[in-house]
Amino acid sequence: MLKEKRKIKTTVATLVLAIALVGFASPLAFCQVNNQQEVARKVKTRVEPTYPPLARQLNLSGRVKIEVTVSPDGRVMNARVLGGNPVLAGAAVDAVKMWKYEVSSKETVDVVELVFKGLQK
Repeated sequence: MLKEKRKIKTTVATLVLAIALVGFASPLAFCQVNNQQEVARKVKTRVEPTYPPLARQLNLSGRVKIEVTVSPDGRVMNARVLGGNPVLAGAAVDAVKMWKYEVSSKETVDVVELVFKGLQK
């Protein structure tokens, strides 16, 4: 009886986890498709990310992909990491939040990718 209850609890926990993962993955897939259909706005002011000290120590390099929501007046309202090294992601988001886009008649969503290069030997 105890083994059956444990097995049921494990099965329920697994199903809940699977449903949660599908819920998190699905919006990302839809956002990427929608972003490809929109006309991208030009960046007027681009701030380069600072290379994080930990990344410098570890000589990390890589790319960070960020979904950016831009207000009609060109300010970045929201920046959300879609992928990349977590050590580099914070610096990438901080930089992108300072970007200014050209003015538009509506709010837009864009996906940008920032490249971090480690120390070249």
